Amino acid sequence: MDNAAGVTHNIAETIDSATALTAIRTEQLCRHYRMGDAVIRAVDGVDLAIRAGEFVALLGSSGSGKSSVLNLIAGLDRPTSGSVVVHDRDLAKLSRDELAGYRLHTVGMVFQSFNLIPSMTLAENVELPMRFAEIERGRRDNLAREALMRVGLQARMNHRPSELSGGEQQRAALARALINRPKLLLADEPTGNLDSRTGTEIMNMVREFNQQLGMTVVMVTHERALAERYAQRLIFLADGKLAGDEPNPAVAARSEEHAVKTEARLS
Repeated sequence: MDNAAGVTHNIAETIDSATALTAIRTEQLCRHYRMGDAVIRAVDGVDLAIRAGEFVALLGSSGSGKSSVLNLIAGLDRPTSGSVVVHDRDLAKLSRDELAGYRLHTVGMVFQSFNLIPSMTLAENVELPMRFAEIERGRRDNLAREALMRVGLQARMNHRPSELSGGEQQRAALARALINRPKLLLADEPTGNLDSRTGTEIMNMVREFNQQLGMTVVMVTHERALAERYAQRLIFLADGKLAGDEPNPAVAARSEEHAVKTEARLS
């Protein structure tokens, strides 16, 4: 664990060393809903610890609770009980405004549906989070251009979503998720609406951001093969409970090798 944390620190210069060990921790995390007289236990006592810079996949069938856990980590929903602590902040104790700030500055999200605003250009879609952060116009333009260059869409900045392929729209959504340099990248079935070739391109980008920027990545998927190709750990959920937690040594070894090469290049 100490060795893994040391490797993570070397590749994650953007992450504060004080939080280098654990990025996300949940303790007896629960999210229950009432439907008439019935109680739906979407998340039911989940304990997790995810290291900073780690790439983790949450797997399970439909209704297993994986997307509900992701929404709780994202601050999009509040737990019924238990805690979710991200970089030493207990989200259950944050005010509504504090949660909005957390989502704006700490979390980037990518969904199965691209959630781009049809009437806006790509540049306008990507810079939208920075408008909410009240970043001045000139800096927004520069950062949006840099983000779109990172995903290979600099030539499409003035196009609208309807003029792009599905893969290009998902790349734009990735650029928007990264615009504020978040510590966490949360991906909910990011390849669900894409063909296999385009899905591979998107996942290679996500892996690159994890390795080069040191971002912690939590990806929800029902595809074990996809998780085994990219994630360092596979966490399984069933009926709202933790059903398994498996390391993925092959991917972890490649990530460590990349970290060592990055350290050598920077030193």
